[in-house]
Amino acid sequence: MLWLYEPVDFWHAHQPLQDEPWRKRVDLRNSQSPGAPTLDSDQGLAVIGDPVLVAGLPGDINPEPLVKALNETRVHKTAYEIACLARANELALLGHQAAQDAFVNGESEFGISLAYQQATRQREADAPYHSIIGLNEHAGTLHYQYYDTQPPGRPRSLLIDAGVRYRGYCSDITRTTAGPGESRFAALVHGLERLQLRLCDMVAPGVDYIDIHRKAHQGIAVLLSASGLVVGLDDEALVEQGITRAFFPHGIGHFLGVQVHDVAGKLTPPPDDAPFLRLTRTLEPGMVVTIEPGLYFIPSLLEPMLKGHRRQYLNTALLKELRGCGGIRIEDNVLVTETGMRNLTREKRQ
Repeated sequence: MLWLYEPVDFWHAHQPLQDEPWRKRVDLRNSQSPGAPTLDSDQGLAVIGDPVLVAGLPGDINPEPLVKALNETRVHKTAYEIACLARANELALLGHQAAQDAFVNGESEFGISLAYQQATRQREADAPYHSIIGLNEHAGTLHYQYYDTQPPGRPRSLLIDAGVRYRGYCSDITRTTAGPGESRFAALVHGLERLQLRLCDMVAPGVDYIDIHRKAHQGIAVLLSASGLVVGLDDEALVEQGITRAFFPHGIGHFLGVQVHDVAGKLTPPPDDAPFLRLTRTLEPGMVVTIEPGLYFIPSLLEPMLKGHRRQYLNTALLKELRGCGGIRIEDNVLVTETGMRNLTREKRQ
């Protein structure tokens, strides 16, 4: 039973609910009161929600065993949920193309945001999360939250991390575009995308997600060596000495569903070499995950290396040249199937 708070109000409009499939399974009622409905009995009653909002209500507040069991029901997606996630990807890709076009045409971060919203037909307030739209050095702030209203004098790079919410289900896609004349940065973008596609191909039942994360660091090491950003160390040493973590500080991804960072991802704590990893499970059919390697030029992470013994391995001139491009992230949404994976972001649609 679903109670909706719908007071008689001449200040605000009530958005009518669309006639969607879930309504066939729910007894829908409205209420003039914002309080919880009166129940005949509170025996065996559990209340799930924000502890601040549900404080004082009768029943057992957020009982851990029940919350854990409810979270687990969201791990494996039904065919309906997968269809919603696929549609959310399809709509978001329209926005990403519009954002890239706006960047090429010299728009500001704010202008790029408007182009994305126009193409997806979804307001920022209705999106699954605040879009990350960073030009130049702003692309090096992982969750950059502001939009400059004026374009930079020299557009060197665009990183856009943005999704769409469709029937409650989220997409979460990131793309990076090099500006005109940025051949070195463009080569890095191309190299990271090739790595990202190989990591997507690793998604399959029985694969430990932590292994995908560690394979990403091995790939970042190869890219750092091939580009000349780091010299004098083999790829294994780049990972062991923490150099790859300075360029790729976050985890390879997370569960995706009705939340962008969906629940039940960490049955065990992340390992010491991946403290920010949001998913530590073995993959199973029906899970939907993101695969999002990155390579960034973040001053607060690079400065300690430039001041220490590892400076000898860094190409400081090339780092200085690329620092103004901020960084690269490429992210797809991937379904674990019975035999492998289905990339919801890159599949061709009619």
